[in-house]
Amino acid sequence: MSKATGASTSFAVRNSLGEIAPFYDAFILDQHGVLHNGTVGLEGAADCVAELAKQGKKLVILSNTTAPAAVALEKLPKYGFDTDHFVGAVTSGEECSRFIRESFGSGEDVKRVVWFTWDNTQGKAPEPTDFLSRCGNVQPANSVEEADFVIAQGCEVWQREDDQISLGSFFTDCNMDEIDPILKDCLDRKLPMVCANPDFVVQMPDSSLVHMPGNIAERYREFGGECKSFGKPNPEHFEACLRELGVDATKAVHVGDSLHHDIAGANAAKLDSILITSGIHREELQTDFGILPDEAVLNKFIDQEKQVPTYVMSAFRF
Repeated sequence: MSKATGASTSFAVRNSLGEIAPFYDAFILDQHGVLHNGTVGLEGAADCVAELAKQGKKLVILSNTTAPAAVALEKLPKYGFDTDHFVGAVTSGEECSRFIRESFGSGEDVKRVVWFTWDNTQGKAPEPTDFLSRCGNVQPANSVEEADFVIAQGCEVWQREDDQISLGSFFTDCNMDEIDPILKDCLDRKLPMVCANPDFVVQMPDSSLVHMPGNIAERYREFGGECKSFGKPNPEHFEACLRELGVDATKAVHVGDSLHHDIAGANAAKLDSILITSGIHREELQTDFGILPDEAVLNKFIDQEKQVPTYVMSAFRF
């Protein structure tokens, strides 16, 4: 099954990575929806990574996680992957915290931030202070009035110096009722925003979708605010992967499950790409894990989204 309506809109459907691997020396791999679902490794993914490594292919992780690269790699064994198979990782969190440290947190005076992050009162989320500690001389603000800028790192709470304020049901239903007034106050003060995770949604282990900080960043832009986002689809993060791999763009391919972030970013970086259809777009493509979508549904979806991958596969399997 394939589509060929012109060189700029053609893509090929393949049943396994074994059909594609001979054409590339290196693979830039998304995590969630390609390698694992946040709880367990996806069927066939660990074997696929092992086979690529056996063939001498270079592999790097590219993720919109706010964790540093070292932490992203340390988590791989719990999903069944051998970290020795990867040359490294590039994460939005590491790139973002470096920017904040250099742009806001390098001086002697403390910079205060309106900080959207995760609720860790139950110990179920990554410790948010780990991220802020990498940002230099930056501390949470107790009010918009005393803030110097805004960070969208998570989307469950506004973490202040003395307490936290819930962002309501945003995480589950994208309701902005609690967030909009804060953003409008930030806009009145012309505070710049930095987004550490530009994803709009992520797929949970039960296949449900939850909403991510990228929506907050986009809302702020819609209001007229200034926001700098890190991670996919920004091409510089793909270019950082190529430097890590030591290859040029013609020798590498990116594997991801999001047209908006993975495929759009690969296209912007002039990289070939593989769309995994059993991830974030599973419902839109009316398919399931390991099952290729109907040709007409797939073609219509890609036409609508205006981002065309090089290849389409149902799952990351060799």
